[in-house]
Amino acid sequence: MYEKFGQFIDGKWQKSSSGDTYEVINPATEEVIGRASKANKEDIQRALQSAERGLKIWKNTTPWERAKVIRKISELIRKKTDILSKWLTLEVGKPISEGPGEVGGAADIFEWNSEETKRIFGEINQSRFPNARINVIYQPVGVVAALIPWNFPIVLASRKISTALAAGCSVIVKPDIITPGSVMELVDICKEAGVPPGVVNLLSGDPSFVSSELIKSDIIKKISITGSTRVGKLILKQAADKVQRVTMELSGHSPFIVFDDVDLNKVTDMAISAKFRNNGQVCISPNRFYIHESKKSEFTKLMVEKTTKLKMGNGMEKDTLLGPLTTKQRLEGVEKLVEKTINEGGKLLTGGKRAANFNKGFFFEPTIFDEIKDNFTIMKEEPFGPIVPILSFKNYDEVIKRANNNDLGLCSYVYTTDLKKANLASEELETGCVAVNTPAVAVAEAPFGGIKQTGYGREGGSMAIKDYLNIKYTHIAIY
Repeated sequence: MYEKFGQFIDGKWQKSSSGDTYEVINPATEEVIGRASKANKEDIQRALQSAERGLKIWKNTTPWERAKVIRKISELIRKKTDILSKWLTLEVGKPISEGPGEVGGAADIFEWNSEETKRIFGEINQSRFPNARINVIYQPVGVVAALIPWNFPIVLASRKISTALAAGCSVIVKPDIITPGSVMELVDICKEAGVPPGVVNLLSGDPSFVSSELIKSDIIKKISITGSTRVGKLILKQAADKVQRVTMELSGHSPFIVFDDVDLNKVTDMAISAKFRNNGQVCISPNRFYIHESKKSEFTKLMVEKTTKLKMGNGMEKDTLLGPLTTKQRLEGVEKLVEKTINEGGKLLTGGKRAANFNKGFFFEPTIFDEIKDNFTIMKEEPFGPIVPILSFKNYDEVIKRANNNDLGLCSYVYTTDLKKANLASEELETGCVAVNTPAVAVAEAPFGGIKQTGYGREGGSMAIKDYLNIKYTHIAIY
């Protein structure tokens, strides 16, 4: 599976200089998919030097030429949807039916940034002095280290690679060891589209080692990471030593608020869609379900009915709606959280255990809890799995206060037909993204990111590229 790839340096796939490899596991079967190349210190140094050379080429490539290459990447991604979707199922475990959505989203992001390339506008301002002007221009920040998580490897790598390319930066991509092939295939598409050697590089291997070696290099000027808040804080501390620019999209713990004026059949369909995508292993997954007391009983009944009908299985089977969790560690973590929730007083309505009809694979039943209290562990810690804790609320002020009582602030969901409530809630909820009457949040044209301990910076929309640019002004006087 991985023989044609390896480390991508200077526009070529090559083995690690040590020849070391590591195993990649299929989460549905627990079988070894293959062995991927493992980078060492020498490989990292070669990638850094390659990216430094690539930067000189790419930043001096005109925006229109960069745009053509980036758009070509978008086109090739769409052509290779089936190949990329298969990688996602094999490595992440998500149903093959979910793959085209992620792949299409990745293509959209490259297409969007191909246009942003041409829209890097400066300013000319009048000076306080006569016969003088202030010129403001944007320049690429430099070599970017892009640290990619395993849950959405293609779309999240696309966010970082495409924005770096649009800004005129070179980039070193580090995929997770769980999903190297998905990102390798994407980088290979960049090569096929005509990205010059050195502009996009890839290092596969031990995440902490590769990341640390990159960050401590003087060549790296910016770090973009999607991951847990715990890891993000470690990266931030390392980046502080060299005052490197950082974009961080970290953990989420999204509230899902349902008021008393909605169509519950429609809302529960959207809840199912949002919650069980990738089996809940999503940073924007709704994790705290606040339902108006007059609707809670009906909402809970519908959620249980619909959840129990979801077919779990190997993602390669076309009718599968829920695949396995991606790692054994994630399976054990979800299992412990369910046990803790029961011990704290939660009432288990459905699920709550490993799927009994699978001999292998990291399968866990979709789980719904009632009688949850705000002080339970599950209300404080991101579950990152298929767990739905349901609570009730009495009024608007109460639920907004409770929803905001968390250190994480990535996304929130609001369901109401009352325009006043919708607008007030979208302004008062302390999250970087708010979805009102929709499960859709992460789209290419919107500035995706969070506040509080979820991080800072944005990916997507017209704002994202600014994080990859330095601002320079020149005060020009005529004498």
